[in-house]
Amino acid sequence: MSRLLEIEQLSVDFHTPKGSINAVRDITLSINAGETVCLVGESGSGKTVTSKAIMRLIDHENGQITKGRLLLDGTDIVTLPEHELREFRGKKMAMVFQEPMSAFDPVFTIGHQIQETIIEHDKVSKREAKNRVIQLLKKVGIPDPEQRFRQYPGEMSGGMLQRAMIAMSLSCQPDLLIADEPTTALDVTIQAQILQLLQELQEEYGLSILLITHDLGVAAEIADRIAVMYAGEVVEEAKADELFALPGHPYTRGLLRSIPTLNSVRGSKLYSIKGSIPSLTSLPDGCRFQARCPFATEHCKQEAPPLAKYGHRKIACWHSDELVRSDFWLNGSEVSDESVPLNSSMVMSEKANEKQDVTEESKDTKVLFTVNHLRKYYPMQGNGLIRGNKVIRAVDDVTFSINKHETFGLVGESGSGKSTLGRVLLQLERATQGTITFDGQDLTKLKGTALRSVRRDMQTIFQDPYGSFDPRWKIGDSIAEPLKVHQKLKGTELHSRIHELLELVGLDPAWSERYPHEFSGGQRQRIGIARAIALNPKFILADEAVSALDVSVQAQIINLLQELQGKLGLTYLFIAHGLQAVRHISDRIGVMYLGKLVEIAPSESLFLQPAHPYTQALIRSVPQISRGRGDGGYRLKGEIPSPSSPPSGCRFHTRCPFATSRCREEEPQLRQLSNGHLAACHFPL
Repeated sequence: MSRLLEIEQLSVDFHTPKGSINAVRDITLSINAGETVCLVGESGSGKTVTSKAIMRLIDHENGQITKGRLLLDGTDIVTLPEHELREFRGKKMAMVFQEPMSAFDPVFTIGHQIQETIIEHDKVSKREAKNRVIQLLKKVGIPDPEQRFRQYPGEMSGGMLQRAMIAMSLSCQPDLLIADEPTTALDVTIQAQILQLLQELQEEYGLSILLITHDLGVAAEIADRIAVMYAGEVVEEAKADELFALPGHPYTRGLLRSIPTLNSVRGSKLYSIKGSIPSLTSLPDGCRFQARCPFATEHCKQEAPPLAKYGHRKIACWHSDELVRSDFWLNGSEVSDESVPLNSSMVMSEKANEKQDVTEESKDTKVLFTVNHLRKYYPMQGNGLIRGNKVIRAVDDVTFSINKHETFGLVGESGSGKSTLGRVLLQLERATQGTITFDGQDLTKLKGTALRSVRRDMQTIFQDPYGSFDPRWKIGDSIAEPLKVHQKLKGTELHSRIHELLELVGLDPAWSERYPHEFSGGQRQRIGIARAIALNPKFILADEAVSALDVSVQAQIINLLQELQGKLGLTYLFIAHGLQAVRHISDRIGVMYLGKLVEIAPSESLFLQPAHPYTQALIRSVPQISRGRGDGGYRLKGEIPSPSSPPSGCRFHTRCPFATSRCREEEPQLRQLSNGHLAACHFPL
């Protein structure tokens, strides 16, 4: 198989006011023609920097390739002048970005922007370029391509925009496609469609793909080979099936063990890699992973291991040969002093997280939230005028309850109404119709001081903690704000409470004097949790609180939420599109589709015996390491319809493989199938 891309000893520095920072060091990697290679690792490991270096986009971000070669089909990209590099981009290599909304210009139509790319590189007429754009939009699965050609980025869903981004990347038929976290922000169903699309396009065009992801389930489904990066270096490279069967580096093993699977013991403490990835300005001596590695020795702390060959793979670890032959490593079991057959010079810095015994404690079945026939409609507007009586039915006749001290999970695709439902529960938005009873009080009837008073018992953990903090405030000030407003704390008492809260979420109290930008994503989420629990609330809405986090950090936050629930008696509404995390933390789960709850069940029952076809499709769409490459299971077709004009009858019938004429005409009601298991389906599975 011929080599398309060869990366040889690549090093990248960024110039800052405080001097140069080395972001990537001595990366050596190759991609064959028609091959898919995945770069995986936590945020800050250097994956995106590596991809941008290949495209030479770092030139525009104060970055510089200080060492190495980048050979694409024999041409060294490092030495190309800018005018030749522009020809190379698009024609020989192209990139699919993580956030297509940021990649597209919002003031130009989708069609115009893709058309412009074709004209620039292929020098064809506007008519010919337009025809090619329409064919490309159709090729990537966008319906009504002629209409979509004229739409602006803001008029398309996330999944549609990502497809349009792929169409733009393929517009000049490149040999290498670099996809930087192309599915991270997407629902599991749309993610499955995008992965399948990439595989189909690869076969049709003979593409080589470099996929960057922190989701090892995604890598398992699409990769031929995987390179694991940590703190700017490749620490392991292997064929995908070999890596998942037997990881060779402690970091790789830690990432794999941090993933909550659909078979893990629900409610148990998840394994997580202790600590966080080091800052590029303060990298440790020796092995960069040694501060977080349970197997680190003095040798690891003093000398950095090279990326050396071990059979058909490469590993950068002084002890990998010994580790991969040990019984506990081969069996995937827990680490203990007795089970690690290592030489006497190896010192365990810390045992791996021990599996907790999970016992079903008696739950308080008193109801905290009761929601009856809740509706939230938004009037549609156009040109500043309301369009008659047409509305967006974001939440449409929802009835359910949440018990005290339980975690109620809420899942569904983007546009299903999950976040809107959460905001209405907290009365951050007023309901159009229906009642919401919280601890005996009807929130829909409260206003002013009475509503503000009850809100202290209801708090929120946001998806983007950085966006929820004032960047000009120290984190201690952000945590202090609700304490000042509701409890009138000040002086020594206030500072003592801030320090107590930071300790409770596992952070150093001295960090209260730092600003939000000085923390990692996981640390910022812990700060957000500290602020949420500051007033000892009864209820917390966690809206996609772990969705943007790396798998190991996600495991840490889930463990923290479970620990705080036990200590403080909290009740959670946990909204997420990551079904593994929802299953692990939730007692019961509700499934939303187009403004309606279509199924409610205890967590285990829902995953073992889903009754609604939509629930089954969601579960089948979850990427799993146990699957082989390309074996993604059932793919739910299409996208969720517009909430302004929902289908008649069952709203899911337009995408349901089991739909009948009754489904198209008669709307099913949520009814009990067994104890605690409800579904809105005429023909439950």
